[in-house]
Amino acid sequence: MKPLLGFSRLIDTVTENIGKAVGWLILVAVLVSAGNAVIRKIFNMSSNAWLEAQWYLFGAAFMFAAAYTLSQNEHIRIDVVYGSFSRRVQHWIDLFGHVFFLMPFVLLMLYYLVPYVRMSYVSGEVSSSAGGLIIWPAKAILLIGFVLLALQGVSEIIKKIAVMTGNMDDPTPYVPTHAPLDEAVGPEVRP
Repeated sequence: MKPLLGFSRLIDTVTENIGKAVGWLILVAVLVSAGNAVIRKIFNMSSNAWLEAQWYLFGAAFMFAAAYTLSQNEHIRIDVVYGSFSRRVQHWIDLFGHVFFLMPFVLLMLYYLVPYVRMSYVSGEVSSSAGGLIIWPAKAILLIGFVLLALQGVSEIIKKIAVMTGNMDDPTPYVPTHAPLDEAVGPEVRP
């Protein structure tokens, strides 16, 4: 189990570094958007390339941060149901979800994205908008994002098995996002 946990830590480190770095893509996208707006208003000029660059940047931030979000256990789940189970059952639910939902979906996406990106690159596909950008980098962003998500999925599966077998402490203990109703009501309101 130790070699697998080492591999998992490596994936987590890469994911964390990428996840924290892509936040800067949002700033760059905002600056591109602001620059495009200023140029459009002052000089009455615009370019589809600037608009598409914004989309590429936002898409990259979203796709590259998906694996980081998974590593931080921040993906959406139904807390009302999930939170009512013991932590052991929650681990089983997570493991089942990663193995039977996340990984098949991610692997299916990779299966279709590899030839999709390759064809776009080989053909030199360009945007149909006048003055637009080449398309294959945007498609490659999708592919890279799903590769990162697949690797992080493997890491999460390794960690879940290690936690469930007692080979490591729970790195993300579940903390309910909603307090029980009786705790949410202050003592002055109680009868």
